[in-house]
Amino acid sequence: MNVLQKSIFAIALMTGNFHASTAEHINKASETTRPNILFCIADDASFPHFSAYGCNWVKTPGFDRVAKKGILFTNAYTPNAKCAPSRACLLTGRNSWQLEEAGNHIAIWPKNKYQTYCETLSRNGYFVGYTGKPWAPGNMGKIDGKNRKLNGKAFQTRQTKTPTTGISKNDYAANFEDFINEKPKDKPWCFWYGSYEPHRSYQYGTGKKLGGKSTTQISKFPKFWPDNDTVRNDMLDYAFEIEYFDSHLEKMLKILDARGELENTIVVVTADNGMPFPRCKGLEYEYSNHMPLAIMWPKGIKKPGRKESSYVSFIDIAPTFLEIARVKWQTSGMAKFSGKSLKDIFDSKPKKDRNYILLGQERHDYGRPKNQGYPIRSIIQDGFMYIYNFKPKLWPAGNPETGYLNTDGSPTKTNILNLRRNGIDWSFWLLCFGPHPQEELYQISIDRDCLVNLANAEPYRELKEKLKKKLFDNLNNQQDPRILGNGDVFDHYPFNEEMDENFYERFMKGKIKKYQTGWVNPDDYEKNIIDLNEKH
Repeated sequence: MNVLQKSIFAIALMTGNFHASTAEHINKASETTRPNILFCIADDASFPHFSAYGCNWVKTPGFDRVAKKGILFTNAYTPNAKCAPSRACLLTGRNSWQLEEAGNHIAIWPKNKYQTYCETLSRNGYFVGYTGKPWAPGNMGKIDGKNRKLNGKAFQTRQTKTPTTGISKNDYAANFEDFINEKPKDKPWCFWYGSYEPHRSYQYGTGKKLGGKSTTQISKFPKFWPDNDTVRNDMLDYAFEIEYFDSHLEKMLKILDARGELENTIVVVTADNGMPFPRCKGLEYEYSNHMPLAIMWPKGIKKPGRKESSYVSFIDIAPTFLEIARVKWQTSGMAKFSGKSLKDIFDSKPKKDRNYILLGQERHDYGRPKNQGYPIRSIIQDGFMYIYNFKPKLWPAGNPETGYLNTDGSPTKTNILNLRRNGIDWSFWLLCFGPHPQEELYQISIDRDCLVNLANAEPYRELKEKLKKKLFDNLNNQQDPRILGNGDVFDHYPFNEEMDENFYERFMKGKIKKYQTGWVNPDDYEKNIIDLNEKH
């Protein structure tokens, strides 16, 4: 601040007229140097399925460009593998068990609490907006009597013709361009590109027909699904929608290139949770929580083109954005972060301890008795994942009689359900929908499918206890209600809509005449009681 600016500042303080325009005048030079932020998030995509990671049946040149010109992260995780709680972690820098109602799916954001990084940057000189899917599904609620804008101002008016019926008509890139055209001159901006892809539903067969793909291209096939053409085609349809997400990312990068704004824009590309297939989204394994992540910032990342293997969590994003925007957490109005800024990684001088991360979930979709969720907490360290299931007597993917509602309907799901129903093969059903033991331990460095549970193996007993202690000590320090004896509070938080309350009881009494669960197929609902003691 020069002598003239100091004089203006002093006069403003003495007269009580220090308002936004004065602050903007004083900080105009710094405003033009603070980086822009483009945050791009796919809806339901797992870590391996971007071509920068070596996947040969998904082509993502946009993501690959960001990785090549920046950093490709190989151990990035969401704490909670479901849309709304995962996005809440991203926006707040806190784990889902630290967010009250916002830690659940289809919930109501806590009133006057948990300010997001978008809200914070908007109050600190940034022009903030979004297109597509913001924090959702749920009710953003109000703050100070006004509707909250957790992701900033909506830019949703532009639409486009889409290649399939399952893809959103939102013209994401055109809406982004509208945002860029509307932003005030010489003001930094922050934009959230929330694609609805590759969320279901898909138009079956489009991966092969429109994407020119072949089922034989898939070389690494998960062992917890039956390997057949139905499932492989389902995977190709999923790949086609990832590529659609990536195509709009490419367009956005070109827009910034043409305007000369890419140099000082940090571009972050990821997904909210794992692929919408059985034993992935909604559970807590590698395919559920391990996320793609590439970050590019030409002006701010040292030694671009490298891979980063440190454990990184979604709760690290908000503190990163505040640091690069030069907004101090202490005066930001945000709740205390549990995450750590990635700025030291950008500088190629890692300083922070990143040798483990925590995961956990509470209530996702409804469908269990008494509005119950399926509470889990996990820790990942040194290539091992330790999982503690607090209520192993509950159904992990939701009750069979209400359609396993925490697993989206799909050809893959139907195939697995019918294999059990027809007495052909129970094994895939047990892996995807059957009960889980209280403790699980997987060496994910060599068992990415999480099939060999080492929890009861004597050579791993000491490691298991060490990881369990570290997990529970961290959760205690973070005041996790589940650890402190009040975990069922998550089951008592209201749903976004009243019709979701007590769904299981109303369904069993015949009070729900039509299915309100459009994300599953009607025949996902089991008509007969499943006897786990039956020979299989």
